[in-house]
Amino acid sequence: MVIDFHTHTFPDKIADKTIAYLTEKGGIHAYRGGTLGSLIDTMKLSGVDCSVSLPIATLPKQEASINALSAEMNGKNNVFFSGGIHPDCADVDGTLDFIKESGLFGIKLHPDYQGVHFDDPRYINIMRKAFERDLYVVTHAGVDVGFRNHVHCTPDMILNVFSQLGGLYEDKLILAHLGGYELPDEVMEKLVGAPVYMDTAAVLKLYPEKCREIILRHGADRILFATDSPWESQSDFIEIIKSFGLGKENEDKIFYKNAEKILNI
Repeated sequence: MVIDFHTHTFPDKIADKTIAYLTEKGGIHAYRGGTLGSLIDTMKLSGVDCSVSLPIATLPKQEASINALSAEMNGKNNVFFSGGIHPDCADVDGTLDFIKESGLFGIKLHPDYQGVHFDDPRYINIMRKAFERDLYVVTHAGVDVGFRNHVHCTPDMILNVFSQLGGLYEDKLILAHLGGYELPDEVMEKLVGAPVYMDTAAVLKLYPEKCREIILRHGADRILFATDSPWESQSDFIEIIKSFGLGKENEDKIFYKNAEKILNI
């Protein structure tokens, strides 16, 4: 079984425009269209059983529609959704309560596209309240290809969040891109071994040997298979994980067992 824990989908009416904008902004290639339908098709072709779609609220006014749609679509066609929340949310408690009551597993934060540092007090407040509700938090970590001149989530910022949240974050925080896109050495120095999950989205082709080292040192119990589809190929990433020679027990944890626990499926 394979669960891709980090994908993105966009409403049909804006998907093509959004993909074109992000492709130009980040200088990246999309492996599929940006719709939910195209993700479902790619899953079938790649042998992916379930995917997780992570919407991002880039404006506070988007929260209600994102969360309503996520709640409506969650679990259908084997695609699960997170909720979305903006750092300037006017009603953090109410928004998180809706996400929890709707059966969504957690929220996605993206410091670059939301324009704040990961250790910003607004994020700290949101994460504390999310963890208190037993919700997971997924965050972009490291460089973003569209914002290379300013990294909004560095390993040092993550360590600062650890210190401010005490033990609340443990096994509830999920750091995308193996802890820091394009920052593998700093991740190995500062974050490997911390009680957080890391997903493999987007990085496996960039520096595969360092990815393998991070996975081995961090431990398969806290690694989630992920691609960042449509920006990476699901089938290619499956083959890369298999090429690492991690053993079936570790592969099973990474490919689906860890995700099953988080998604409660």
